[in-house]
Amino acid sequence: MNVIKKIGIYALPLVFALGACNSGTIKSPDYSWVYDNIEFDMPIVQEPVIPNNSVNIADLGAIADGITLNTHIFEKAINMMASKGGGKVIVPAGIWITGPIVMKSNINIHLKEGALVRFSDNFDLYPVVESAFEGIMTYRCQSPISGRDLENIAFTGSGVFDGNGQAWRPVKRFKMTNNQWRNLINSGGVLEDNESYWFPTEQAARGYVISNRGNLPQLETYEEFVEIKDFLRPVMVSLINCKKVLLDGLTFQNSPAWNIHPLMCEDVTIRNLTVRNPWYSQNGDGLDLESCKNVVIYNNNFDVGDDAICFKSGRDKEGRDRGMPTENVIVKNNIVYHGHGGFVVGSEMSGGVRNVHVSDCTFMGTNIGIRFKSTRGRGGVVENIYISNINMIDIPTEPIRFNMFYGGRAPVLDDDVSNHAEAMPINEETPLFRNIYVKNIVASGFGNAALFMGLPELKLKNIVLENAILKAPKGFSIVDADGIELKNVTIIQEEGPALIIFNSNNIEISDFNYNKKTGDAGLVVSGASSGSIKISKDDFNRPDQQIRRVNNASDNAITIR
Repeated sequence: MNVIKKIGIYALPLVFALGACNSGTIKSPDYSWVYDNIEFDMPIVQEPVIPNNSVNIADLGAIADGITLNTHIFEKAINMMASKGGGKVIVPAGIWITGPIVMKSNINIHLKEGALVRFSDNFDLYPVVESAFEGIMTYRCQSPISGRDLENIAFTGSGVFDGNGQAWRPVKRFKMTNNQWRNLINSGGVLEDNESYWFPTEQAARGYVISNRGNLPQLETYEEFVEIKDFLRPVMVSLINCKKVLLDGLTFQNSPAWNIHPLMCEDVTIRNLTVRNPWYSQNGDGLDLESCKNVVIYNNNFDVGDDAICFKSGRDKEGRDRGMPTENVIVKNNIVYHGHGGFVVGSEMSGGVRNVHVSDCTFMGTNIGIRFKSTRGRGGVVENIYISNINMIDIPTEPIRFNMFYGGRAPVLDDDVSNHAEAMPINEETPLFRNIYVKNIVASGFGNAALFMGLPELKLKNIVLENAILKAPKGFSIVDADGIELKNVTIIQEEGPALIIFNSNNIEISDFNYNKKTGDAGLVVSGASSGSIKISKDDFNRPDQQIRRVNNASDNAITIR
């Protein structure tokens, strides 16, 4: 039987190849599995339809010598195809230097194997234009690849887009070895912040100071932005208000800021990509999906300097006024190597995020694995998120983190959760995370097993963690949460309690296992009211030794069933 199965499997490519010879066409891969086992009504994402016209940039005079600037040839090829109603711009093998590529509707830029499109490091080619960054509309330099208000656009093939990001990016001292830092300084540039932050130009360093050492300068006029142009690093791929978008098979690497940024787009397919940035790259995100609808993301590899797969929907009042959530998204079969987070929601999520399925992903060495982040002032609702079958290794902090204090002032987490934040009035600026389901998780790390932290005025609501094995030096903390279920969860901590619960209600724990060899209680309950926590007697069969109450926890806070 095994032999027959193997023959059948290995014979498939031959059958397809023979069919292709007979019909003159190549059978497309079957991606229908992407829509299997989705928990919400998910429409089939519409892919772009590109007319059957094509032009090779080499035939238009482009030169692949790694020196000649081919910007006008890319523009000519795109315009030629657009004049015919659309078509494919073919980039053959070679090193093609270019300035910004501005897309038009019904265009597919197709990079053949061996094609490397590298964007010029001449900043004069990237004018300051109205754009979006970190959740607000602002001015930034022109993106290397951009498109706005388009339909039917694609980037396909097996080549590489390189953003030449090292020409733009600042670097923090602590992210480099001594030798790397010495070589960087010897290359030129300017040092700031007690020589701990390197900038490629004086103008970039001046922009950092003017922006109050942040990424979003609060300037009033276009001319003021132009004065700090070098500081306004662009995202590499900026697609705004586009429909039927496909990115398939390519490598996108070395971006000046974020790598790929679809904003207010609909029907987006992102598959078979390699997305790379140096691990030390400032704002070196992989994919930032913002206020987009009907999206599939699968079969991709990420190795980046910031969040890998990140969902956003605008920042603070501007995001709330836009009112466009990121919704109806499938994320399947992706691998993330380095990154601040493997799968991330936030922190700019003021328009909301809903109806998201994430499954069958592997995170290796990301700072955090599954990451939800927001803060007071954002507003927005994140809900109906389904995450399953995630494997994580070598996670420095937490494999799973909910943090509503992104940017600081979070409670200090020790056995009794000191310096707890005071509750604030609830209004439109208060973010809400609810109805999030996480199951079938295996993770090991170097920090805490997990952190669920809401706000005292508006707690995390209805979060389920099921079938999880979390191995870490320290245990799991739940702070300011309501309606948390832990089912068949194993915590293998090296020291301290397995689980700390503070100021939380309606916590249900069943089939809970932990490392009892640490000499500490398995469960520490702090600041909980009567009837807050329900546990199984089989999990904590010796309450006097396994459960500890601190910080005014009610004697009746725990119900043993």
